[in-house]
Amino acid sequence: MNATSESFASFILSELHIDVARNASDDFNLFHDKRRWQQIERNPFGGPIALGFQLIQFIEHQCNRYRADTNEDQIINDNRLGFSNYQFNFINAVRPNQTVSIQIKPTKHKLDIENPKISNRVVLKADNSISLMGFKSHSQRPLFGEAKDFTAVLNDKPLYDRNFIEGTQYFYKRKFSTNSDAKNFLVSGGVEQSDYFDDIANINQYSETYCSSLLSCALLEKAKSEGANFIKNPMIYTQQKISVHSHNLSMLRSAQPIHYIVDNPIKDQTTQHVSYRCWALNQNHQLLVQAELSLAPLLTILSKN
Repeated sequence: MNATSESFASFILSELHIDVARNASDDFNLFHDKRRWQQIERNPFGGPIALGFQLIQFIEHQCNRYRADTNEDQIINDNRLGFSNYQFNFINAVRPNQTVSIQIKPTKHKLDIENPKISNRVVLKADNSISLMGFKSHSQRPLFGEAKDFTAVLNDKPLYDRNFIEGTQYFYKRKFSTNSDAKNFLVSGGVEQSDYFDDIANINQYSETYCSSLLSCALLEKAKSEGANFIKNPMIYTQQKISVHSHNLSMLRSAQPIHYIVDNPIKDQTTQHVSYRCWALNQNHQLLVQAELSLAPLLTILSKN
């Protein structure tokens, strides 16, 4: 493959893939539950649907393969492109037994600008219908979210899992890195786990998407604590903007605490969409992920169709 060629790959998503993703990420959204999806009022999907982060896991892996095949890992190293970025819009749901396929457009190099980067347009389809589309890029500085230092907050305040941090607007969720969950999440996205975890070959690399996916658990826990009704008024993702600190993530190992923080929502009164600024921090309170995740009420989406 050369830097001007496109890349294609696919896998068949099963109901088991969805269950594995749910279990690995502690995502209890009813849209993904094979027994309870029908409890959602006016659910248009007719069954459980894939997790958004599960699909992005497939994208991450295929983009990693593309970088390796085009020798662009060297460009990333030479230009100190230490942040891996995702920007995706969700178009249609993916259901069990559909073929998930990806098209990665040729890389655009913008290395002579203030914040140099390389990027690819990505289109993900399910049975040839577009599911999500956007860009995967690498840059010197994060492209999305807000860089914020939480050291003082996490050191000076008592931290209670699934609670707001005292005296702040921030909701706190504590998780622990687990190799088994990380491996399972890879499998749920059609990825060979041994490419990231292999004890014989001394490979131990948490995927960017797995660590980001636990933000969904934090959002759900926040909504639950505030009395959200997951049956009458569920929310669905419309857009995700994520920047991952590649070096800090590369140092993550099993059984280490990961601190997830969610800010108050920013609501668009016209569209009813809400956006959350979110962060994931390692055991030393260093940035792993900073993101802006946008959702909309299902009823709002249905009213436009």
